[in-house]
Formats: sequence, C-alpha cells, structure tokens
Amino acid sequence: MYRLRDGALEVFLVHPGGPFWVRKDIGAWSIPKGEFNDNEEPLAAAQREFEEETGFRVSGTFIALSPVKLKGGKIVMAWALEGDCDPSRVSSNTFLMEWPPRSGKRQEFPEVDRAEWFDVDEARKKINSGQKTLVEELSKIVAHERD
Repeated sequence: MYRLRDGALEVFLVHPGGPFWVRKDIGAWSIPKGEFNDNEEPLAAAQREFEEETGFRVSGTFIALSPVKLKGGKIVMAWALEGDCDPSRVSSNTFLMEWPPRSGKRQEFPEVDRAEWFDVDEARKKINSGQKTLVEELSKIVAHERD
C-alpha cells in the first residue's frame, strides 16, 4: 500500500513478529506478504495475506510490480495499491513455535508485530534488502504518473 502525503510518496511496511525479530529494525521490515497455493491466483493471495497480516481488507486498482528473488531463493510477486490505513490498528494472524529453543514449550506470536508508514528514503533503509527494488519501482511509477 502506498499514499501521497503533502506530495511525498509513503509506503506501508510491516515488522515481523516473534522473538527473532524483536530487536531488529534496519533491513527487517517488509511488505505484507505470504505464500499462495497452486489453485490460488497470486493477486487474490496477496489480498488475503495483506488482510491476514494487517487486519485491513484491500481492494481497488492494483499495479503489478516486477517479481523479486530473495536471498533464500523465494520469488516475491507484489502489487501496489494506493490507500490509507492506521498502523496502530494492525491486527495480525499468529503462528506457533517452540520458545525458548529446545524447551518443549510452544508459544504463539503475531506474524506482524507493528506497521508504519515510511517516506521512500526511510523505507529504503527499513525494508528487507531483497525487497528494496519494489520501493524503487513504485517510486518511479508514481513519479511518472505525476508527470
């Protein structure tokens, strides 16, 4: 999701939940994303994942961005959508994991523990390096649309 505030582009990013990410900031943020099944359309999956990770349902005109390959080999397909939402109202789904490690105890954590709007310069710093090109591409698209 993106918005224009006082003529400046801002992007909506989420911070992963769970104990491994608690103290990580620079390079830890992400677009809301997830995996899709073989029988699910990628855009429909992106809409579903956005809602699961943020609690916000999205619809409108989606702009397809170029897929990016992460260091681990996963391909991220992404779409941009102009919109607005209140990051303080994010409500994420959860996951279970053994924590502390080798304790035999399972704890539940949110997939997303917070979200924020960032201007493009700050988003470049905060976002996972593998997704940085998504911000760059969106910035070019929005600048072109304003010309």
